[in-house]
Amino acid sequence: MSYWSNSEQDIKAMLKTIGVKNFEELIANIPEDLRFKGQYQIPDGLSEMEAQKLLEELAAENLPLIPFAGAGAYDHYIPAIVDEIASRPEFYTSYTPYQPEVSQGNLQVMYEFQSLICELTQMDVTNASMYEAGSALAEAILLALSHTRKQTVLLPATLNLRYKKVIETYLRHMDVQIVEIPQKHFTLDLEFLRQNIDDNTACIVVQNPNYFGFLEDVEAINQLRAAHKALLIYAYDPISLGILKTPGEYEADIAVAEGQALGNPLNYGGPFVGLFSARETLLRKMPGRIAGETKDVDGKRGYVLTLQTREQHIRREKATSNICTNSGLLTVRAAIYLSALGKKGMQQVASLCLNKAHYLAEGLTKLAGISLAVEAPFFKEFTIKLPVNADTVIQQFAQKGVLAGVSLQHLGLKDHLLVAVTEKRTRQELDHYIEIMKSILD
Repeated sequence: MSYWSNSEQDIKAMLKTIGVKNFEELIANIPEDLRFKGQYQIPDGLSEMEAQKLLEELAAENLPLIPFAGAGAYDHYIPAIVDEIASRPEFYTSYTPYQPEVSQGNLQVMYEFQSLICELTQMDVTNASMYEAGSALAEAILLALSHTRKQTVLLPATLNLRYKKVIETYLRHMDVQIVEIPQKHFTLDLEFLRQNIDDNTACIVVQNPNYFGFLEDVEAINQLRAAHKALLIYAYDPISLGILKTPGEYEADIAVAEGQALGNPLNYGGPFVGLFSARETLLRKMPGRIAGETKDVDGKRGYVLTLQTREQHIRREKATSNICTNSGLLTVRAAIYLSALGKKGMQQVASLCLNKAHYLAEGLTKLAGISLAVEAPFFKEFTIKLPVNADTVIQQFAQKGVLAGVSLQHLGLKDHLLVAVTEKRTRQELDHYIEIMKSILD
């Protein structure tokens, strides 16, 4: 795409049109201490060959580490068919449709994606995706507040910290009380929940497996919330549903997840895709877009965007959400991934993750000074307690070409390491990890 800078004449015309004399008057509301006062250090332009060489040199600085880090983003295997189909121009270059009648092919893919996620989660309805898990969870809380007309939200300390930040941003200027359920032995404190839930509780959020990788007692949580008619918002790992109970089986009202694991690469942290499902009774309050199946005037099957309650279509104050797009290409990839693997394939991937994670955990805990943070069930991710600083371990692993995990120093747990294992990790890589750890501790 060509770029043409604005001429002095263009700038004067624009300023005159909006009714200001100069650029300084345009930015008068920006405090002086926040304005950039220095000189921009912009280098001279490069030729195409020079630019390509520079980019290659910068790319070469990336370390090719074998990843054992997770915390919400995972290195799962992506079958070749996902890239092959998703890179077709009708999918790869299409823009997010806003009108109900636009692009039957894309609308059908949305519809199929929704159906696949409903089958995966055993929930009634699914929208055509959100930005990522954090915004999906925040939107779920807004739905719960609107539906229950209550003001208290219970958030566990075992929730992914990035999701918490998004939720706090969403709710910052609302008359809502956020109560954090502390962690006890790396799962949420059920006794605290029992003492603090009341009839003003709009919803309880539970992440399972939680941020530390361990499984929560969802059955007990569900019984407590049912007694006070609070909604249960369930944040899940899509891959885990190959072997764990589904949100539908746990009687969740809303289920959200990060869909990156479904056929999408890590992309250096994004873009990702948020999954959002709910009970049918909440359908008309769901955020985002929903693709529906219908018939045209000739009786032929067709697809439309339906139940559109976004602010582009109705008055803002009546809109259920300001979410105005969805991660369309990533949902296409997720739909291809789920279709390619099928039920048995998802079970196999989940089983491989489970078995390999437990193999590594067992090998590590045989080393002197290392133990699981808590003796509790886990899926593909777990937290270990080390006899040394976790940051030091990560640095030494990196020198061996391995990303050891995520340090929990930000939680005040300097000697705790969060380790993730997917189906991609080989027996050789797992044994190599154990050997590196042994050499560090010896």
